[in-house]
Amino acid sequence: MRVLIVEDEPYLAEAIRDGLRLEAIAADIAGDGDTALGLLSINTYDIAVLDRDIPGPSGDEIAARIVASGSGMPILMLTAADRLDDKASGFGLGADDYLTKPFELQELALRLRALDRRRAHSRPPVREVAGLRVDPFRREVYRDDRYVALTRKQFAVLEVLVAAEGGVVSAEELLERAWDENADPFTNAVRITVSALRKRLGEPGIIATVPGVGYRIDTAPVSEQAGGDSG
Repeated sequence: MRVLIVEDEPYLAEAIRDGLRLEAIAADIAGDGDTALGLLSINTYDIAVLDRDIPGPSGDEIAARIVASGSGMPILMLTAADRLDDKASGFGLGADDYLTKPFELQELALRLRALDRRRAHSRPPVREVAGLRVDPFRREVYRDDRYVALTRKQFAVLEVLVAAEGGVVSAEELLERAWDENADPFTNAVRITVSALRKRLGEPGIIATVPGVGYRIDTAPVSEQAGGDSG
């Protein structure tokens, strides 16, 4: 999952970003409305986390533009105010959830997971495919009832692949969804992470490489030797 954090307090924004990384959630930061709109125009985000009171176009204006775009991107509002009328106005603008400062980072992560699940309401919260069981809330993975210990980045990549439900996901999309804006577009981090993920998941190989296109979860797994660990 990749989210946009729109927050003008640098220390808070960085703390949120670093905390979400521990939950295998990639995050970019915008300290003002203009930067946020710029990032939204060039990147694809799963959720926007908006502080309402920011320089430039306000969080409210950004929320209105997201809704008007028809992207269906969920919006979580952050505010220092805990008044019901403030929350009501935020929901009226199209916010899907609300969190009052100060808050626990774990609660924010749980709310983001819930919003992501709600966005794709047809998908069950715990996803199962080809013997894999992926629980995004507990950040746990089982294969044929065997627990698989993954790094945060490996989990993030697997989550994107499983969500594609057998569809092919390009290396570029994995880089966009599982890494933040600081990722080098020419890096081989995706190939290295997928290779390590294959080894963690074990045999028979379940992540297939589609040459020149990307990766997908193979519902008819083959061995690494046959399916290739070539990238």
